[in-house]
Amino acid sequence: MVTLSLYNLKGGVGKTAATINLAYLAAKEGYKTLIWDMDPQGSSSFYMGARAGSKNESRKLLNSEMELLDAVQHSPYENLDIIPADLSARQADILLNEMKQSKKKISSLLSTLKKDYDIVILDCPPGISILHDAIFSGVDWILMPNIPTTLSIRSYETVAAYFKENGLDLSKVKCFFSMVDHRKNLHHEVMNEFYKDKYFLKSYIPYLSDVEKMGINEAPLETFAPSSYAAQCYRDLWKEIKKNCIE
Repeated sequence: MVTLSLYNLKGGVGKTAATINLAYLAAKEGYKTLIWDMDPQGSSSFYMGARAGSKNESRKLLNSEMELLDAVQHSPYENLDIIPADLSARQADILLNEMKQSKKKISSLLSTLKKDYDIVILDCPPGISILHDAIFSGVDWILMPNIPTTLSIRSYETVAAYFKENGLDLSKVKCFFSMVDHRKNLHHEVMNEFYKDKYFLKSYIPYLSDVEKMGINEAPLETFAPSSYAAQCYRDLWKEIKKNCIE
């Protein structure tokens, strides 16, 4: 089983869209795939048409009052399941702060899924907190979408510095550009700079209306716009991630 997290210090960078599309592509190729929505906003849950099955379910999962497998729901797509989020996910830091060896909590929970899934993808809330420390330590790879702008790149540099200062494995972080607008010279300049230093994956996700329409369709791009340029970009990104992280 390979565990991936979609994460960024900032919100609004295309994290959830990447979660849904990459998970769908993995499932389409036959990988038994699970999305764990850890963001209180529950955007991945919305796209999958899923809602938590019981009150305060996210809190119960982190507090070991409920097994992860008991929270799993089937999606409309073959090989793709989801653990939905609810607002109690906002209590994650409080719960982990009260636990011994809190950094090992996510790893311990994920280990219960090994017999059931090939790939588990965590849709993480933005920020850096106790929860994120547990995620950073507990997953195999951290996929970080970044908009090619000054502030977004600064957030990447902040996270990289945090990893180094806290003895975390920065090699687990795989960055890619997201919401790329080819009309903007700044986007091209930033991308060229970071491609030159080989900090980012080559594949990127463009800023296109087809991606935004995922909210209207409540579905992955492949299901309603498979011939679109955006869908092709997600396929390219998946191939690169699979090569670097899965195979």
